[in-house]
Amino acid sequence: MGKMKIISSQELLRTPIFTVSQDIAIDPEGFEIKRAIIHHTGSAVVMPVDDEGRILLVRQYRLPAAAYLWEIPAGRMDEGETPLQAAKRELREETGYTARQWKKIFSLYMSPGFLAEKMNIFVATALKAGPTQFMEDERIETKWFAPAEVDAMIQAGKIIDGKTIAAFLAWQRYQ
Repeated sequence: MGKMKIISSQELLRTPIFTVSQDIAIDPEGFEIKRAIIHHTGSAVVMPVDDEGRILLVRQYRLPAAAYLWEIPAGRMDEGETPLQAAKRELREETGYTARQWKKIFSLYMSPGFLAEKMNIFVATALKAGPTQFMEDERIETKWFAPAEVDAMIQAGKIIDGKTIAAFLAWQRYQ
C-alpha cells in the first residue's frame, strides 16, 4: 500500500465548530478514495477521579443523539490550545473542578471514515472544587459515580457515549 496523496479538496460548508470538504486522494498505484470529511480542531476529554476512586460524569442534552447523555467532560480545543490546556479548561468550565495531577491515557478517532476529530483522553486527579463556567448553550448536571456503577451503566446501555466508554474501560485496564 502506497502513501495516499490529496489531489482535490473542495470546502462544502464552514461553521464555527467544523468545516466539511469533499476530498479526493490517490495512491501511487492509482487507487482513489473520494470522501466528504468533517474537519475539526480536535478535542480534549477528561475523566475526573476523586480520592475515593469515584468518577465525575456530566449529563447534558445532546442534540444529534436527541437525548440526555451521561458522559465525561469534553470539548473542542480552541485555536492555539494544547490538548492538556483544553482539558484543564473544559474540566473547570463544565464541573468547576481543577486538578493537580493529569495523565494522558490515549488519543482516538471515533469515526475516522468521515470525521477528522482527534480526541485526547486524560485522567484528572487531586481535584479541587470551584465555580462552573458553562457556555451559554450548556445546561449541565454533574454526579459522582463509583466505578462499579459506571460499569453497570455501560452494561445496561445507560451510558452510550463512545469516548466515555473507551476512557473508562482503558482506565480500568491500565490504571
